[in-house]
Amino acid sequence: MNNFIASLTPSIARFVLVASASFAFNIAYADELKDITKLADQGQTAVALDRINTFIAANPKNAQALFMKGVLLAEQGRRDEAIKSFTEVTERFPNLPEPYNNLAVLYADQGQFDKARKALETAIKTHPSYATAHENLGDIYARMASEAYDKALQLDTANTRAQGKLSLIKDLFGTGNKTTIAAREPVKTASASTTANATTPAPTPAAEVKKAPNPASNNTDNITASINSWAQAWSNKDLNKYFASYADDFKPAKGQNYKAWEKQRRERISAPSKINVELNNIAVVANEGNTAKVRFKQSYQADKRSPIRTSKTLLLKKSGDNWLITEEIASN
Repeated sequence: MNNFIASLTPSIARFVLVASASFAFNIAYADELKDITKLADQGQTAVALDRINTFIAANPKNAQALFMKGVLLAEQGRRDEAIKSFTEVTERFPNLPEPYNNLAVLYADQGQFDKARKALETAIKTHPSYATAHENLGDIYARMASEAYDKALQLDTANTRAQGKLSLIKDLFGTGNKTTIAAREPVKTASASTTANATTPAPTPAAEVKKAPNPASNNTDNITASINSWAQAWSNKDLNKYFASYADDFKPAKGQNYKAWEKQRRERISAPSKINVELNNIAVVANEGNTAKVRFKQSYQADKRSPIRTSKTLLLKKSGDNWLITEEIASN
């Protein structure tokens, strides 16, 4: 049973890390923040973080920039610094729900479920219609329950009721899925009427959330499942299934032609006796109709060599019921 708990803690399993908050911001700053976001989308997180730090030095009260810094730090795995950054946003702008949500994700990643619960309850208090926080709070309660059932089984291995309840939770979350789903796109709230000095967050109206859901978010689970299937095929050295994850018009990196790329991939996948590929912090950062963009942290280990960790971005397109890879961008 301990293996189940251990598989949840390091991965923020299934928790939603919001990539952008519903802030109103100075239109003069919009292009700079847009450029920084583009760098992050391209996997240049370190460069984006340098740019956002420079921006904050000149605009220390800009809520959007402070929030973005926390996201970039989290994506770099600098969790303690990200927590500090999101905490600063909550102190300056206590009515925003998104920073509390992201704090909860980071606390859950550290196994601090009680802190995560309190952060989510605060997010819901500020915005009762914030569905993401409600979902994450449900996940928190389930993980806290799993720890309690696991403890009960340690004390009484014959406790079939606890065993059954723990099995239900395992079925709900899946012990093999070490991913993070981020279903939200950046929310654009700035308009021509935004005042020049507006750096205060604008709360998302509850009615707007209910009336204008994002239809593309319905694809998020299917997109994530496709990415996990691709990684599993790679780990299993199932070449047919691995290459079936790529679209016919897939463009290999650095201008390499497809046949040369396929030959190289077959050799590299076949050479090791064992491969292990793990994906963490999967984030669907764009999901428009039949195309999507996904970012995640990849850990690749061949045989007993040290793992190679990479930040990766995949572009995908929908083909029938499947999501296929059209471009693969990696950055160490």
